[in-house]
Amino acid sequence: MDIYQLRYFVAVAESGNFTKAATRANISQPSLSQQILNLEAELNQPLFHRLGRRVTLTDAGQLLLARARRIIAETDDTIRELREDPGFGHRVSVGAIPTVAHFFLHAVVAYCRANNINIKLRSREDFRAAILTAVLEGELDWGLISMPLADPNLEITPLFTEPLLLAIGAQHHLANAEKITLTDLRDENFIMTGSASSVTSLILQRFSGENDFTPNITHRCAQLSTVKSLTALGLGVSVLPRSARNANDPEGLVYRRLEGPPFTREIALIRHRRRYLSKGAQLFAEAARAVVGPLEKKAPISQLTTTGD
Repeated sequence: MDIYQLRYFVAVAESGNFTKAATRANISQPSLSQQILNLEAELNQPLFHRLGRRVTLTDAGQLLLARARRIIAETDDTIRELREDPGFGHRVSVGAIPTVAHFFLHAVVAYCRANNINIKLRSREDFRAAILTAVLEGELDWGLISMPLADPNLEITPLFTEPLLLAIGAQHHLANAEKITLTDLRDENFIMTGSASSVTSLILQRFSGENDFTPNITHRCAQLSTVKSLTALGLGVSVLPRSARNANDPEGLVYRRLEGPPFTREIALIRHRRRYLSKGAQLFAEAARAVVGPLEKKAPISQLTTTGD
């Protein structure tokens, strides 16, 4: 067997379909099918149950999948290590959830430039589940996502904790309230990002758990900017991480702290334990920790692009 056969095998296993796997692997479907047949002939047993257009793994396929992923990851890490050339910048690939990417990656790049740290960053902004999958499958050196998370394959480095704030329009009846609790929001209309958003998931868990009500979500938005605009217009309320605030927020948008137990989220840096830790990955992690430290002493990390409370 060779590394290409293993890559094709993993593509089929993850796609559940030979045609999709061929597209993903950039090879013709007949050629990919033949390579899988050759692999099965060498192992003297089938790796897939062929169920029409759909395929599932046999017991042998299940055993091979975990090892194939490990072999591919080790091979890719070796290639990266041998090809690393600091003259072109230390390469690092990082994925971050949207509410972190917009301010934290900018801060890390600025820190590296100010300190002559030569990294060549390749970034990806995506939802938590997609970033987690990309890290586990070896596509990214680092992921910046929200906790909680427990996976024996991951190395998890907590970075910072920030509060979640109530965002409302300046004319909203709660805008000047002395105190606001989650219970006060029971009858409000909510404006939120999609269900794949980690912030939305955290909010729904908190409301349904401790306050025993499900928010009435009247607007689902793909972008934070849309959430802010509709909230400023008074079409509902939203709950956002403090780092979401910035100088370009729409006029009339007000942020208020919520009373009661701390309503926060924790952001961590994650990596696959078996992935080669390149010089670029090391430098990025050091810069990320450096950005958090001093800025938290001067002002909360989440206020990098915002004014005061």
